[in-house]
Amino acid sequence: MPINYLNNLRGAVARRLGLAGPLQVLAYRGYGSAEQLCFRGRVLRDDGLHPCDEDWPLWKNALNMLRRFDHDEVPGARLRLTFHGQTHEVETDRAGFFVDEVRPDPPLSGDSLWHEAHLELLEPGSDQEPVRAVAQMLVPQSRAQFGVISDIDDTIVYTSATDLLRMLRVAYLGNSQTRLPIPGIPALYQALQAGGDGQHENPIFYVSSSAWNMYDLFEEFMDAQGLPAGPISLVALDLSWSKLFSFDHSDHKRDEIEPILKQYPDLPFILIGDSGQKDPEIYTQIALDYPDRIACIYIRNIPKERPERQQELDALAAQVRRVGSELVTFEDATAAAHHAADRSWVQPQAVEAVQQAVAAAATLPSAQASA
Repeated sequence: MPINYLNNLRGAVARRLGLAGPLQVLAYRGYGSAEQLCFRGRVLRDDGLHPCDEDWPLWKNALNMLRRFDHDEVPGARLRLTFHGQTHEVETDRAGFFVDEVRPDPPLSGDSLWHEAHLELLEPGSDQEPVRAVAQMLVPQSRAQFGVISDIDDTIVYTSATDLLRMLRVAYLGNSQTRLPIPGIPALYQALQAGGDGQHENPIFYVSSSAWNMYDLFEEFMDAQGLPAGPISLVALDLSWSKLFSFDHSDHKRDEIEPILKQYPDLPFILIGDSGQKDPEIYTQIALDYPDRIACIYIRNIPKERPERQQELDALAAQVRRVGSELVTFEDATAAAHHAADRSWVQPQAVEAVQQAVAAAATLPSAQASA
């Protein structure tokens, strides 16, 4: 029997007994163009998540994480989306997710990187105040020099995905305040967003194989660490027994990256990931399939990898060079900053800012524990 079915049954019993939490609308940061936008989100019963604190004990973090994965989704909910005077109605699927495409009329204009739409839940109704949310949409401007597509786990935040026990402790028993960024990465991403002359507002997209249940944690972490805001693409978790052990990391990442490349055909992209899983292989295949679209692949080389991994990375780098791009590995974000400055993708002074951030992180005891 699928686990999702058991969760839905539990939710139905709770509603019948009057124990279900209030309704909430989650609006995910999305992206689009002046002519077309795609909004995504979810309708759930309030899971009782509490604002986290850096000093929380493990049991509190664990309880919050349990609530995060024990959602009571609301299938068949109806919402009204309002954007620039246009209104749409959309309905959630069986897992409570909704997707709505909007074609602005007239097309968007102006210099704003972000645009807002307003969502209101129509059905089921609420006995409390109207249930509303604001959806943010990224629309790159013509002055953008390039786009960035970045992995999350072990690329911008320590997860230790190659060490199962440590990963469980860091990812599921921590919170957005206790998780640590990879040293220098926030400064590097700020510099990449600003571009070679500091004026570009280059768009940054985040793609991960983590579940949508983790969305709030990632968004809070990025905001707290000063990482540039960007659309976040995660996985719709299917807890049925048939899917639980057959998820394909590579397929998901390609499915999320390819629409971004197709959405912005005139924009070159920098792909950033880590060597711990399959990012180098996935990104190399994308560079081969989309020649002239990938300006560079940056791979954070995770220490203590198996010895033959470097040979594999060197072989992938050779493939990428044959299509006119580069695969650059780094252990320290300063090395990536130097390379980006040499290519005029970041300002020269950005290298010093990244170097200072790396040096400052090295003095923190917690950084040593997470390395």
